[in-house]
Amino acid sequence: MTARTAPPRHLAGNYAPVHEELTAHDLPVTGAVPPELTGWYLRNGPNPAAAASGHWFFGDGMVHGVRLEGGRAVSYRNRWVRTRTLTDGARAHDAHGRRDLTAGPANTHVVRHAGRTLALVETALPYELTPDLETLGPHTFGGRLTTAMTAHPKACPATGELHFFGYGTTEAPHLTYHRADADGELVVSRPIEVPGPTMMHDVSLTAGHVVFMDLPVVLDPALADTMPYRWDDAYGARLGVLRRDDPYGRVRWFPVLPCYVFHTLNAYDAPDGTIVLHVMRYPELWRRTPEGTVDRTHRAVLWKWTLDPATATVREEQVDDRPGEFPRIDDRLTGHESRFGHVTCGDSLVRYDLRTGVPTTHRFAPGRTPGEAAFAASTDSTGWLMTYVHDAATDRSDLVILAADDLGAPPVAVVHLPTRVPFGFHGNWLPDTGAAPAGRPGVCGGGA
Repeated sequence: MTARTAPPRHLAGNYAPVHEELTAHDLPVTGAVPPELTGWYLRNGPNPAAAASGHWFFGDGMVHGVRLEGGRAVSYRNRWVRTRTLTDGARAHDAHGRRDLTAGPANTHVVRHAGRTLALVETALPYELTPDLETLGPHTFGGRLTTAMTAHPKACPATGELHFFGYGTTEAPHLTYHRADADGELVVSRPIEVPGPTMMHDVSLTAGHVVFMDLPVVLDPALADTMPYRWDDAYGARLGVLRRDDPYGRVRWFPVLPCYVFHTLNAYDAPDGTIVLHVMRYPELWRRTPEGTVDRTHRAVLWKWTLDPATATVREEQVDDRPGEFPRIDDRLTGHESRFGHVTCGDSLVRYDLRTGVPTTHRFAPGRTPGEAAFAASTDSTGWLMTYVHDAATDRSDLVILAADDLGAPPVAVVHLPTRVPFGFHGNWLPDTGAAPAGRPGVCGGGA
């Protein structure tokens, strides 16, 4: 790269990678860290070790973590996920065209299930991490997982099960549904027939159903040197519903208007027998122009889908018109009606009251940009939102903690980090103890 050549947007500004793995202790705090928060806030994102990548989605995964204990910000650390792609240069397909599921950046999410912390990307196997963010290696569920794993598994708060899927690229099956029990044993793996290879990023879970999104962003091998997916008007759009009590049974498909969804907010079974989903919906994504360039003008906004199994129809309603992404709820309510949902909208975090439609906004100061806000549960019915916020003036980042039920108020605490945290994707608050017990999905009542 010459001095006169500007880097691409995904390698510039706060998208640019950091070059060091750091450990820092006794972090300065403005405000007061809630004393009941004891655990790690972890967030994953692309951080190409070679300081170059062809697309934002391709960079090597780096997990950034802040340790909170007894009202103190004890430490910060960042570590690359040492995948075989990072350490050995492994590629998704070898010289003979065989798929290597250990090859991938593990750069999209970091979750905990059955005592394991897993770094995820949807095109490969998960990688297990230690509590100190060192990499143990790929996790195959005892050799039973033979597909890639979505970066957005859904954990059932009542059973402790983890529901997820893997999608195929060049080879069938193009979709496989998986379920792991509360002990981390893979107990269900069943192919689901779909017309072709699409980019299926997320899945929805209710108390009684799993809902898949088969949408018209399709694999195009001709785009192998860049993001190999494009919009396809001919593919169609539909939602597939599978009963959880019949995991090998029929999948019912419900047509919807063409669109794309990276991320769902939540889903639940309504008392009238319908299935309700809230999603961040793009009208289309990655349409190729006649000149071969990609249309990137479309943005996601919050929509509500109501599926009626009795009529095999879907009522589609736009909830808001402000662009946003990274929707989150209190995960203890996954699969059940949650009154509130949280979305990152530019320089703001927005808390939607999904019953009244009324939003509450926390707008950050000019030049301060938040990422995804994960929910941290409290012992009462409120809780906190945690997000990394980049400050353009200082080119440093903070961990900001906000009261979820008073989002318009100033932050409860701002933990000042010793470095910049590049813009990234997803993470979680992982408490040492105090998570809601299984079987109590409504522990937060209307407050969450």
